[in-house]
Amino acid sequence: MKRFLIILTLMVLTGCAPTATPLPTQTSEISETSEVSPSLTPVAPTDTPPPTSTEAVLPPTASATLAPDAWMQIPVVPTAVSDRARFIYQRGLEMGRDPHKFSKVGDCQNVESYFLAVFETPEEYSLGEANAYLSETIEYYQGSFSRDSLAVKGGFNVAAILSPLRADPEKCQKNESPLDCELNAWNPSIALVSLEEWWEDRPAEDYANYMRLAVDDAISKGVLPILATRAGNTPKVLALNAAIAQVAYENDIPLWNFWLAIQPLPSHGLSPDGFHLTFARNFFDDPLRMQSAWPWRNLTALQTLHAVRVGIESTTP
Repeated sequence: MKRFLIILTLMVLTGCAPTATPLPTQTSEISETSEVSPSLTPVAPTDTPPPTSTEAVLPPTASATLAPDAWMQIPVVPTAVSDRARFIYQRGLEMGRDPHKFSKVGDCQNVESYFLAVFETPEEYSLGEANAYLSETIEYYQGSFSRDSLAVKGGFNVAAILSPLRADPEKCQKNESPLDCELNAWNPSIALVSLEEWWEDRPAEDYANYMRLAVDDAISKGVLPILATRAGNTPKVLALNAAIAQVAYENDIPLWNFWLAIQPLPSHGLSPDGFHLTFARNFFDDPLRMQSAWPWRNLTALQTLHAVRVGIESTTP
């Protein structure tokens, strides 16, 4: 009840409307002209009822606090999967989670029409020779890329996904949050969490605390969360990214450092409004199109899913 009341008190959201539109060395000083070279080297269906469990989860092994600005040096794509992440995933499978399904959780940067759905339509993308290995993961997760997630909506922030007031009343059960509704309805084994919105007057630590609630909720249901950093170089964005990385670090779960992927792009991949990403079609073997952020968002998200899947399957905890 206490958690529910906390969530309700902070449910005033800012808008987010969808539009058509090798390990770096980095310091805390980010300018609009700074350049970073991203590391994009990857690590080489059932209809069961939604699982529930109160069993203990393997405790994290990471130190409690990530060093300041250390998140800027984390590779775009995870290079390793922790034993705890494998434990969460394997436990989820034992609970009935579907290994061939993942869910998207987020705001307008995650809507089906732009984010990942292209991988269900071969003529809409081109992997190129360098990324041909990703076709295996595309086939593995068919159906999830184009899913219209019940935990994705323009304006959602990390508090909104935890509030039953923000759930779709026609598709969700009473008292289900958008996050719970999506995990129950789709029964994924992995959740890709990318939440960019936050209130200007709320500190990043508040964001981190809500993210911890969301991560705990997913893990308790046997779903492995993958957290994502966001685009932008304002002090607010950098603080939120540090918070996101801290939550991933303290939980020993994968981080997709999308922020780093688009640092070398013109305007760091942002449209003139400073929020939405620059758009181009998803032909990853076209250097001109790869000057825009959306192809990088789709490609690095796919690479992250591939790296986590391979990392989980490579070793049994």
